[in-house]
Amino acid sequence: MADISVVGIGNIIMQDEGFGVRCAEYLQKITDYPDFVQIIDGGTLGMDLMPYIAGTKKLLFIDAIDVEGNVGDFYQFTGDELNAYFKNKITIHDVGVNDMLAVLKLTDNPIEEVIVMGIKPEIVSMGLDMTEKVAEKVPEVAQKAKELVDKWVAQHQG
Repeated sequence: MADISVVGIGNIIMQDEGFGVRCAEYLQKITDYPDFVQIIDGGTLGMDLMPYIAGTKKLLFIDAIDVEGNVGDFYQFTGDELNAYFKNKITIHDVGVNDMLAVLKLTDNPIEEVIVMGIKPEIVSMGLDMTEKVAEKVPEVAQKAKELVDKWVAQHQG
């Protein structure tokens, strides 16, 4: 089991909804983490992600986030702020993720830290290509994810 998990969430055939998955793919290309770090294309799995992240201590979700603001605005939620994130979920897979986190809190091996980061999408409808405003945010958000994971790796090895 990986101690640190990064999960890109989203549906890549729903344009900007695929943002989290694209960030995870980009992060895999720019990093070479030790075995205790895993980067997962969580797609729309929701509760089905549980076997992949059970035992994780630090968990980062990257997603398109439907909140007030401008297209491409960056958001990050942790702790109690996660409730606000799930209240503003875009699609049903986010409900499954919230349920999974609730179940994992009840286990003998709860996740110590959960962070969600992402951007406000422009278009969430059928289509393979993200909008330009959102696609250009992939490297920036992947870099923010890398900085967070690098910090977690240093703590793990310290």
